[in-house]
Amino acid sequence: MKIVVVAVPGGGKTTIMNYVRKRKPDVIVVNFGDYMLDIARMRFGVRDRDEMRRKIPIDQYRAIQEEAARRIAELKGDILIDTHAAIKKPEGFYPGLPDYIVSLMKPDVILLFEFDPQIVLQRRMKDIRGEGATIRIGRDIESIEEIEAHQQANRYFAFAAANASGCTVKIVNLRFKESKPFEHAEIGAEEIVKLMEGSVPT
Repeated sequence: MKIVVVAVPGGGKTTIMNYVRKRKPDVIVVNFGDYMLDIARMRFGVRDRDEMRRKIPIDQYRAIQEEAARRIAELKGDILIDTHAAIKKPEGFYPGLPDYIVSLMKPDVILLFEFDPQIVLQRRMKDIRGEGATIRIGRDIESIEEIEAHQQANRYFAFAAANASGCTVKIVNLRFKESKPFEHAEIGAEEIVKLMEGSVPT
């Protein structure tokens, strides 16, 4: 099974993936942005994803997306694709899963995690204060309203991508306050595992 996993930056998607790995070590987790960055570094000499998003023209950005999608499409087995449905660029929201990309990857499910924007903001501030996180400041400082607008854009783009590729969209609501540390990660991982084990029809 191939699942595309999307959420706003800083929501905790990477932590969810790590919990899935603990439960299903055979799952292959690929980060679409890492594939793109490797290509962009070779072609344009960019240093990080924020620079890639800001400095590379849209037409070249599309070409990088397509090459990354082709590489990921060649992978076999149970695949989790860590990416974004809507990418916030200076010009506005750009589709992270445009038709030509999602059609190449052919996912079975697009899984969208949604969070309380206040929690996302708190997690981003924690990331900014952490070691090596200063390069993310330009991207991560947003208002609660901007984060919620990004989550709404994620929905629109996820459904459009599903329509183009003929897959399903599953929205997982993680907007509630955690009753224990990493509760969101545990629940998110459980949703992914259920999909992969066939407990939920897809």
